[in-house]
Amino acid sequence: MTVAEIIGKIFLPLSLAIIMLGMGMTLIPLDFSRIIKYPKAALIGLVNQLFFLPIIGFSLAIVFNLNPTMAVGLMVLATCPGGPTSNLIVQICKGNIALSVTLTAIASIISILTIPFILSYALEYFGSDTDVTIKLPILNTILQIMIITVIPISIGMVIRKYKTSFAKRMEKPMRLASTIIFILVFIAVIAANYKMIGTGMKEVGLVTLILNILTMGVGFLTAKLFKLNFKSAISITVESGIQNGTLAFVIATTILNNVEMGIPIGAYSIWMFITGGILMWQLGKRKDLDSK
Repeated sequence: MTVAEIIGKIFLPLSLAIIMLGMGMTLIPLDFSRIIKYPKAALIGLVNQLFFLPIIGFSLAIVFNLNPTMAVGLMVLATCPGGPTSNLIVQICKGNIALSVTLTAIASIISILTIPFILSYALEYFGSDTDVTIKLPILNTILQIMIITVIPISIGMVIRKYKTSFAKRMEKPMRLASTIIFILVFIAVIAANYKMIGTGMKEVGLVTLILNILTMGVGFLTAKLFKLNFKSAISITVESGIQNGTLAFVIATTILNNVEMGIPIGAYSIWMFITGGILMWQLGKRKDLDSK
């Protein structure tokens, strides 16, 4: 195993699973039942993730006249759902964690159907010479969601139920640990993609930055337009702009068999960690978000 493989296949999933465990200790079943009872926030988040994000990505690829390989790489990223990293950022930003987890899980499952459809159109439109049938590893994708997200959070919620005082005492230490792990994950992403960073920033640095800022901006504006509270607006903003870069990279390099398509993904990963870090720095200091 190379260092990049160890980071991507062992360190990142294990770190995120630990964070999900701590996140679960801040949640109770009522947090999720509230989403079912009032589904407006979840629906807005899903529309942003599954509808607006690909449209914005497609439009930018045309406006910036990207070559076919870069355009399809950008679309690979734009079709992917949010990942566990988005849940981590929402936790530190003191957003609606239950909403974030719900959006990640549902969008990940729905995207199994939407990714092949959108990417097939992108390959045809941009004229890439990649002639493949796009089939996602459905079972592996679901298992990834379960192992990294659902199971650790469920265990954390069980701890919260039966060891409430312990769970409450662990909130601050786990938030600090989340921040530290976020920084380590950022460093790991750079280490795993360092060969592509220079090329990526030169070729698609600007367009990926604009994509990140626009998707986050649209997420926040739609949340406020529909009068969602600030905690839910944070979750939708983050879920709209923080993508599952690992899944995107797997699709580009394994399914589409084109390493160059991973260049926009590497560039975007840097930007989303920077913008996510800024949000954590600014919003993590805030108090009493429920009333805003």
